[in-house]
Order: sequence, then structure tokens, then C-alpha cells
Amino acid sequence: MGTICRKSLKDAVDSAFGAYLKDYKNIFFGIGSVVGPHPFPEMVQDFQSVVGREARKQILEEADILPDYLLACVGGGSNAIGLFKAFMNDDVSMVGVEPGGRSFKPGDHAATLTLGTPGKIHGMFTYLLQDSQGEPLPVHSIASGLDYPGVGPVHSYLKDVSRVDYVTINDKEALSAFHLLSKTEGIIPALESAHAIAQAIKLAPSLDSNKIIIVNLSGRGDKDVDFVMDKLNSN
Repeated sequence: MGTICRKSLKDAVDSAFGAYLKDYKNIFFGIGSVVGPHPFPEMVQDFQSVVGREARKQILEEADILPDYLLACVGGGSNAIGLFKAFMNDDVSMVGVEPGGRSFKPGDHAATLTLGTPGKIHGMFTYLLQDSQGEPLPVHSIASGLDYPGVGPVHSYLKDVSRVDYVTINDKEALSAFHLLSKTEGIIPALESAHAIAQAIKLAPSLDSNKIIIVNLSGRGDKDVDFVMDKLNSN
């Protein structure tokens, strides 16, 4: 049986591993997410941690205090762990935002840490959206970088020890946040990042005005503008 390619993050990881294994002596495996067997998740986490170190330094310079909340989207989880790592030993609440997609029906979302169970994928043991045979389920997200049925194993650990809270934002909420940030701030976020913005929009009204939220904008949205316009015009 041939492999079905859905142009998802899983398919990209499949391809990267395939190329690496064919010529592992000459290829340095490179993937942007904290997934796969050791040492790749740890390597990417360290590369991405510059984001958290700079955020920590800048907020202390600007506000002379640490933030109350950190928010970041989670597919494989690289941008989130990059932000979170510098604050692990601080009294800072961390929230990872997963894609709730169209619904919580199988194939309609990629909410791995919310609805997944422990399983194996791409050489790691982690939370996984899987069928009764342990095979990864189809997933969906309006953001192409979040449609992954697994998650980096460090996020599974952080969930299990209750250091990070993981929540979901659906496609419509992400689209709305994309539009709102673009209109009010002139900053066009990637659709992946728009999930974190949407969670900030939900969270902020429940907090006192002196609370500080850092939202990680993990990518630019110029790649998504035409797609978003089509979606908004079709609604």
C-alpha cells in the first residue's frame, strides 16, 4: 500500500526522516520542530530557546517584572518550548494553544495533548491522536504548521507534571484573531500564531489590568493572507 500524502506537518516529518535515513552519513537531519528521537527534540529546543531568553531579558528591561502568562501555539511545539524554557523556574503561568480545528471529531482537529493518548510516532513516545491499532489519525488545522497528530515529548512531560496548561482554539477563533491583530496593530500574524492571539483575547478580560501576557508570534502572516481572504470572503 502506498503512503497517502496530505501535505501535513506529519508528511513533512516523514519526508525529512526518509531523506535522512537514506544517507545518514552525509546528511545532518534538520527539522524545525521538537519531534523525533533523541537528540533532535533537545537540539531544536536549544536552538529555539533564544526566543525565551530574549523575551525574558526584554520584559525585565521594559516592565522590571516577569510576565504573569506566556502563550504560544503548539503543533509539534518548537516555538512554544523555545519561549517557555527560559521561564521554567519562574512563577509564570504557561499556556500552550492547540488547534481545535472544525470540531472535536476525529480528523477535524489536531488537539493532541487535549484528546490524544500515549503512543509512538517518529521514534518518540508521546501523546498521539491514534486509532485502535496505534496508527496516527488524520488531523486538520486551518494553520498548516499545526496539523500534526503527535507533539514533542517535552510537551507531554510538561502536561503530565502540570507545569503547562494546554487549551484549544478552533479555526473560526484563529481567523478572527488573525483579522483583529492585523486591523488594530498592523501586525499580520501567521495563522499558527493567531491561535495564541485568540487565547489571549479570551484570557485578558478575566485578568486585572496590571497583569502581563507575552504572546509568541512564531511567524509572519504574509504567506497566509490570500488564503485568509478567501476564507473570510466565503463566510
